[in-house]
Amino acid sequence: MGVALVCLGAAAWLAGGWHSGVRRARLVLAEGRTGGTGRTNGTDGSGGADGPGGAGGAGGAGRTGAHPARRMTDGWRQVRSRLRPEWWSAAAGLILALLGHSVLPIVAGAAGVPVLRRVRLAGRERRARERRQDAVIALCGTLAGEVRAGRQPGEALLCAAHDSGGLGDAQAAVLAAARFGGDVPGALEAAAGQPGAEGLRGLAACWRVAVDQGAGLAAGLDRLEGALRAERDQRSDLRAQLAGARATAVMLAGLPVLGLLLGVALGSDPLHVLLHTGAGLGCLLAGGVLESLGVWWVARIVRGAEAAS
Repeated sequence: MGVALVCLGAAAWLAGGWHSGVRRARLVLAEGRTGGTGRTNGTDGSGGADGPGGAGGAGGAGRTGAHPARRMTDGWRQVRSRLRPEWWSAAAGLILALLGHSVLPIVAGAAGVPVLRRVRLAGRERRARERRQDAVIALCGTLAGEVRAGRQPGEALLCAAHDSGGLGDAQAAVLAAARFGGDVPGALEAAAGQPGAEGLRGLAACWRVAVDQGAGLAAGLDRLEGALRAERDQRSDLRAQLAGARATAVMLAGLPVLGLLLGVALGSDPLHVLLHTGAGLGCLLAGGVLESLGVWWVARIVRGAEAAS
């Protein structure tokens, strides 16, 4: 079982890491050779079988022989892109079911698929929110620079929005309001409803004060950018401080696997005991409940600390 797990890990690493770089290098070199052949044919003006074009045709035939391998590589890449990470839970359950001669691992693996999908989607949303926060900070800095350069606020917003992309999905509405003299603060406040774009409310307030009362827009944008940067740095520090709690959750999740591997190394059959005996099933149920409670509690602590900040 240990050898099988090592082989699976090595195969996943080779498929996702080293081979992808090798494939990329081969594709770049192949494109370079193809471009060179095309230029030679274009220079000589010959494309017959006896001229340089014929040699190019022979090279094309040689490359055609490698097409099945390339198609297989492309097919494997498409399968990898469609196979989400949460489906590894079902695969692990299937392997354990075959090794333990029981259907319980399949049920557990299938139950873990929606949980892992939720975790993956939450991580993707968090990364999108952080990217949008960075884009809003860049928008404020770029807009302040454009205003100092002598541009009008509407024109400066058009240039800054194209450079930073901090308006997200509402960029068209905001740019239309800025280009045709519409309600720019209202459009910015509507765009601030996107996750991570809350800083646009401050930009809308600065815009309203600058346009209505004649205050300096660049100075307000500088203060807003500084505040947003300080808030982002505070979140980064908090995330670094919570790294220990996250490591604890990962360790809790990996301890059962380590226990099974230790049992196999000692010469026992832990899967048979857990899946085919009454005491083993009781231990499996109790351990699963305690494991879930532990991971949930650590995740709750992390979420509470992030929400409090």
